[in-house]
Amino acid sequence: MHKAIQQFRSNIERVRSLGGLYISLARLTTPVVDATDILRSQIVLTVSALDHYVHEITRLGMIEVFDGLRPPTNAFRRFQVTIDAAMLGLGTTGDSSWFEQEIREKHSFLAFQYPDRIADAIRLFSPCELWPSVASKFALSVQDVKIRLKLIVERRNKIAHEADLDPSYPGTYWPISHSDAEKAAKFIEKLCEHIHSLVI
Repeated sequence: MHKAIQQFRSNIERVRSLGGLYISLARLTTPVVDATDILRSQIVLTVSALDHYVHEITRLGMIEVFDGLRPPTNAFRRFQVTIDAAMLGLGTTGDSSWFEQEIREKHSFLAFQYPDRIADAIRLFSPCELWPSVASKFALSVQDVKIRLKLIVERRNKIAHEADLDPSYPGTYWPISHSDAEKAAKFIEKLCEHIHSLVI
C-alpha cells in the first residue's frame, strides 16, 4: 500500500515542477509567448496521477484480500476471473501473481477518475463509506467534493479530447491560469492522501 502513495506523491511532484517551469518561462518571456499549454499539461498529469493511484491502491488492496490480510468485501467476492486464470491459480497454490495479472487485465480498460468509478474500485478491497469519509476530512459536503472532482476531470477531458478549444469561439482556447492548475493539483493531492488514510 505504501508504494501506491509514494508513487502518487512522486507523480504530483512532477506536476508541481511543471508549474515552476511555467512561472520561470512566463518571467523570461513576453506575453506574446503563450506558455499556457504547460498548465494544460499540469491538469492532464494531475488527473493521471489520481487515476494511477486508484489503480495501484486497488490492485494492492485486492491482493491483500486474496492473501488473507484483509476481509473480503462483497465487491471482491463478485470480481470475475477468466477460466484460464482460475486454472492457473489452482495449479499455483500460494502464488497470487496470476490474480495480480488478472486484476491488471480487467482494470486496464477502466479509468478511475469520476467519483462513482473511484468508489467502485475502493469497494473491491475496503468496506469504508468512501465519499462521506473523504468529505468529512475536507470539511465539505459529499456533493461539493464530488462536484470539485468532476470539474477537474471534465477540464482534463476538454484538454485531452477537444484540444481545450471553446466551440463557441472557433480557434479560441478556454482560458487557464497558473492558479487553476495549482488548485486542481492541491485538491487531487489532498483527495488521494485522504483516501489513503482511510484504506490503509
